[in-house]
Amino acid sequence: MIGLNKLLIPLCLLTIAPAAVAKPAFTGYDFSGVYDCTGDDSHEGKYTGTVTMELVPSQSLQQYGAYKFKLEVPEYGSYLGQAAANGIQVAMHFSLTDQSTKDYGTGIANFKKNKNGKWAFSKYYYEPEFKSGNYGTEECVQR
Repeated sequence: MIGLNKLLIPLCLLTIAPAAVAKPAFTGYDFSGVYDCTGDDSHEGKYTGTVTMELVPSQSLQQYGAYKFKLEVPEYGSYLGQAAANGIQVAMHFSLTDQSTKDYGTGIANFKKNKNGKWAFSKYYYEPEFKSGNYGTEECVQR
């Protein structure tokens, strides 16, 4: 009987291993590109900037898109981060490369195609620690 148990244990281990499952394909919108933006910050006032978004295909599936995100604002610097999309709604996290300012936050944007067929988005953002709390809006259009 001992010999039979030694044979059954390896067979049982082989049968319970999960089969590899293919990741569902990305079927969402690709918002990759460079965008020209105008913004209004509750502490800093009006500003202009450039947003660059790059789809990360290996982390995107079905209607969900993962993105590298960068906002460049003249006289302030570069804000690096990431974005996560569900259809046309996109959450964005960003942080100024100069960490001493605590200038970082999270935004929510809605994308749509403009009359020229380019992507455009409206974003609201919140920064919990910048100057004791901050918020603002941006309007961006793809180049």
